[in-house]
This record gives sequence, C-alpha cells and structure tokens, in this order.
Amino acid sequence: MADLLLLSEAQMRRIEPYFPLSHGIARVDDRRVISGIVFVIRNGLRWRDAPPGYGPHKTIYNRFVRWSRLGVFNKIFAELARKAGKPSRLMIDATHLKAHRTAASLLKKGLFPDVSAARRAA
Repeated sequence: MADLLLLSEAQMRRIEPYFPLSHGIARVDDRRVISGIVFVIRNGLRWRDAPPGYGPHKTIYNRFVRWSRLGVFNKIFAELARKAGKPSRLMIDATHLKAHRTAASLLKKGLFPDVSAARRAA
C-alpha cells in the first residue's frame, strides 16, 4: 500500500467538515476511499480498475455516487475555490472531447454539478 497516492492529513482536515455524518455503522476509512475516488477520476479509469489498496471498487463507486447526489463534492470544491481567492492567471483550454450519447444521462442522475446554475450565480 506504500505505492498508493493517499491524501495527506492536512488535506483531509480541510475537507472533513463537509463529510456527512455516518448513521449507525461507522464508515470504512474515509482517507483511503476518497483517495481512491481521486485516483480513479484523475487517471480516467473504470471503477473496477482501481488498485485493491483503496478498497473494494464497489465501495469507492458507491461513496462517489452517494456523496455526489448529496452535493458533498460540490461543497468541498466551492469552499476550496473560495478560500483560494482570485487567481493571478487564467488559462483557457480549447480541447474538444466527444462524449458518448449516454453521458447526457449522468447530469440527470445528479452525478455532475449543474454548471448552468454556477454561471447564473456568477
């Protein structure tokens, strides 16, 4: 497990206040599961391709889906962006990606933030 990328203790302290409370049974190690989510998304992997050191891929996937629907990740990203202040440099990426036709259903299921709402607020 030494070769796995885990979030540091300082990083975990910054995002822990936004985690929902566990009800009843204690959750498995948040640091390990969140690090697994970051690893899978950053590397563009399928959930089942996550290294076993992060735990069962089903656990990583279920936590991502459940917390996405609750808006946990949106709150974390918004707060981290707010604390960072105004950027000194902006970059524009002109990359164009063609999405599969089933990708449109992910927004309906609440798995991605509503970008249009963020634009209206700005």
